[in-house]
Amino acid sequence: MTDAVVDAARDRDATALSLDELRALQLERLQWSVHHAYENVPFSRLAFQKAGIHPDDIRTLADVARLPFTTKSDLREYYPFGMFAVPMADVRRIHASSGTTGRPTVVGYTQEDLDNWAELVARSLRAAGVQPGWKVHNAYGYGLFTGGLGAHAGIERLGATVIPMSGGQTARQVQLIHDFEPDAIMCTPTYLLTIADALEAAGIDPRSTSLKVGILGAEPWTNEMRRQIEQRLNIDAVDIYGLSEVMGPGVAMEAVATKDGPHIWEDHFLPEIIDPETGEPVPDGQPGELVFTSLTKQAFPVIRYRTRDLTRLLPGSAYPAMRRMEKITGRDDDMIILRGVNLFPTQIEEIALGIETLTPHFILELTRQGHLDALTVRIERHPDIDAATAVAAAEVLKLRIKTSIGTSVDVTIEEPGSLPRSEGKYKRLYDLR
Repeated sequence: MTDAVVDAARDRDATALSLDELRALQLERLQWSVHHAYENVPFSRLAFQKAGIHPDDIRTLADVARLPFTTKSDLREYYPFGMFAVPMADVRRIHASSGTTGRPTVVGYTQEDLDNWAELVARSLRAAGVQPGWKVHNAYGYGLFTGGLGAHAGIERLGATVIPMSGGQTARQVQLIHDFEPDAIMCTPTYLLTIADALEAAGIDPRSTSLKVGILGAEPWTNEMRRQIEQRLNIDAVDIYGLSEVMGPGVAMEAVATKDGPHIWEDHFLPEIIDPETGEPVPDGQPGELVFTSLTKQAFPVIRYRTRDLTRLLPGSAYPAMRRMEKITGRDDDMIILRGVNLFPTQIEEIALGIETLTPHFILELTRQGHLDALTVRIERHPDIDAATAVAAAEVLKLRIKTSIGTSVDVTIEEPGSLPRSEGKYKRLYDLR
């Protein structure tokens, strides 16, 4: 493809590009990003040299598989700013992970990075059906977490009105949803269920609010939870995907018209799926670990970043040239190995939410019984269900988990409102071993 055609593709709406135009644009941007990282990030230059590869060796998109991986431990090793590719004077914002399991991962953005991010979140909101002039209640956390400010900028870029509520203060969330009458809400799916509980506690039918759509992300959630949320609040619930190391929210977005998994914005991010054990690429359609290479990031380019998220790549639907990712089933590091069987909290969620007498509010406790690990599902019953019915539901849940996943768990029924409620990312698993 000629340079003139590539230039034309660069200036067009990327969601309307043909597959050939998109691939040409990706290659041009991949070659730039690889050179940029090599020339400006000591970690990348050293990793390339150890792998015996030079940026000039990247002549096709398939050549990305020759490049070395980047992992979260690499980012922590170069804490705080060692992975930045521009002088600090050119950095306009810094975000960081919570650092609950070690040093936080620190990311930076130039002004152009922030502009691209805002545009991608705006694109994501359009895919979700949000329109200019709508009011969007933003309940993602503000601060070092990328969710709040990332969503905020995209809402404004779209031409919608942002209500910058942030997370927590659930009673105030309910008040503002009732009084301000927003059209859309952005938060984690578990927190939206917490808000639904609080609406009911305040005497407000969750189905009666002004909300039309929920743009939900920052944690894995199942299609069964989507069904629960949509029925309970009378809204469309769609999945927004992102992670701070790659950008933040808006790396991929599910279209409200199809609800068949998030489309990856491939003009800015090149996705791969690899076998998490061997690191070898697997074909589209096969499950594995999601890997991203950034194509346009200036301050913090990432080359083959291992997300630990497990999914597969599928053909585009609402945006034909952009591949979809299946809804995340879990993270490689969230996997529970119980008596030789691999399982994820989302598998139990999907089964539990299919039992009408039980609520979506549950936690998992991993303990040691003798020489074996044991898992207990603590789940709340519906308020209008008696104890005997709840006990029967617990037996159904145990049987379905055994049949579907292939391992035995204990189930305890909890009283309504007794378990912790989400105020952002919800902690499902408690390792008590």
